[in-house]
Formats: sequence, C-alpha cells, structure tokens
Amino acid sequence: MKLVTFDLPDGRRHIGAMLAGEQHLADFTASSATPALRDMLALIDGGAAALEEARELTRSAKVTRALADVKLQSPLPEPRQMRDFLCFEKHFRQARANMHLFGIESERDPAKVEIPPVWYEQPIYYKCNRFSVVGTGADVIVPRYCQKIDYELEFAAITGKSGKNIRKEDARSYIFGWCIFNDVSARDAQRKEMGGTLGPAKGKDFDTGNVIGPWLVTADEVPDPYNLTMVARVNGEEWSRGNSGSMHHRFEDVIAHVSQDETLRAGEFLGSGTVGDGCGLEHGRFLKNGDIVELEIQGLGLLRNRIVFQQ
Repeated sequence: MKLVTFDLPDGRRHIGAMLAGEQHLADFTASSATPALRDMLALIDGGAAALEEARELTRSAKVTRALADVKLQSPLPEPRQMRDFLCFEKHFRQARANMHLFGIESERDPAKVEIPPVWYEQPIYYKCNRFSVVGTGADVIVPRYCQKIDYELEFAAITGKSGKNIRKEDARSYIFGWCIFNDVSARDAQRKEMGGTLGPAKGKDFDTGNVIGPWLVTADEVPDPYNLTMVARVNGEEWSRGNSGSMHHRFEDVIAHVSQDETLRAGEFLGSGTVGDGCGLEHGRFLKNGDIVELEIQGLGLLRNRIVFQQ
C-alpha cells in the first residue's frame, strides 16, 4: 500500500491509501471507527491487525476521495524520532571535495579525500528536528540566515515495531515501510557551525526543512530496497541520478547499530543520507528563489516542493 496523510477542505486530518492510477485514495479514517486508523502512528502501533484492516479498506474502497480534493501532508507528520545517516561514500567524498566553495581549503579530487576510519566501522548519524516536517507540495521556506540552500536526495525507512539489541539478520523485519526524504540544507550555516566539531544544527534545523513523502510505501511492496533508481530535478532539469544499492552501510546495519543498548521504537524515521551526486553541493550549484525541486525514487513516488526565500 501507498499510505497517505491528508487534510480535507474543512481542515480535518485523515489517513488512507492511494488507489490504482494515483488519482483517488481510500479514506481509512472515514471508513472505520477503529482507533488505529485515526493517524499514521496509530496505524503503525496497531500492528498486523491494523495493517490488515487498512488493506481491506483499500480493496473495498468504502469511502474514497479525489486526490485533487484533498491536500497531502507528510505521511508521517511527526515521527517519534528522526535520525539521518551518512551511508553513501560517493556523496561524502564529493561534498568534502567542494569545501573550497565556502573558502575552506580542501582536497579537490574526490578520490583523494581522506575519509575518517570510523565512517567505515559504523553508521554515522545525527538526530533531526521531528517537528519541522512537511510533505509534497509544501513550500520550503529558506531561513533568513541562509544564502546557499540545497536539496539532498535520500530515502528512508520507517520502523514498524520496537526492539533493542536487534541482530542484523533480524533487522529487516523491523521496517514498516519506505519513503522519499529531502534533507534540505542551509549549506553556509552548516559549514560554519560544523567547524566547531559538533552538528549539524541550524544548517538543518528550521521550519519546513525535513520533507517526507509523498506517501509511505509498505515494506511488502518494495522487495529490493537496494536497487532503486534515484533522480532529482530542478525546474525540470535533471541535476542528480543515483542508485540505492550504492549504500555502504545498509538499513540492516543502521538498525543493528542504533539499537545497541537503546530501544528503537515503532514509528521512528531512519534516513539513508544523500546518494552520490544527490545534492547541489556536489555539483557546485545551489537553489534559487522559486525553484521547483522534484525528487523521484523508483517505486516510492515523486516529492515536489518550491523553494521560497523570505523577503
């Protein structure tokens, strides 16, 4: 299923699933009195029984809505936790090679960039602001302190159950579903603050900075998450193309690492990090006011947003 969170014209928020053709959706909230179908976290918490009821409501299409008559939100408007990882070596190398764009001396040949040994030893991540989430169609409002705003082409796993000290071989069973993630970055702020050896903070943390969507695709519909074509376009021009299979640390590694002596809970968001070639920084290009950014990943949909600089 392609699960969605959406607002009705009167402002009420419901959840549902896209129907064939992706022009209509089944409205779970209007179709059932089951508490588990009131919002996406409740559906995830409801486990197998809630998921089966959702499947039946999708098949029966008891109450449907035209996509044009509702406003899609992030499928998971407020994740229980957000972690974003740095799992693609090509991105790491190319981003570091372009540090000179900020007046910082760096090795400009990505092949010669020195990667810290710890990066190969374990997944590296930071915790995002889970209250700054928006969905497809929303304007991304550039913070006033930023002059160099960038998109980041990522995908993410949403956890479906809680666990601790999870074995790598069991980790896939903890994934509820997948979605696209645009980890919007204020590059100038990010580079400045990370010179203090901590962060990112305001380089990432601003309202509308975490774009998730357009829907949450259940795990059963993505048999191989490591063979997905990933593309980014700006105003219709392709800027980025990659494949999810180039991840160095995969989500099984991520889940096993995070859950070491720490409970990983249902409804958490785990970002892949940026695919190689997956941001403007790697190409020496940044976004402008009014740019339309589209991130498209095979089987996961298309995430579309406009960049707005404040006056």
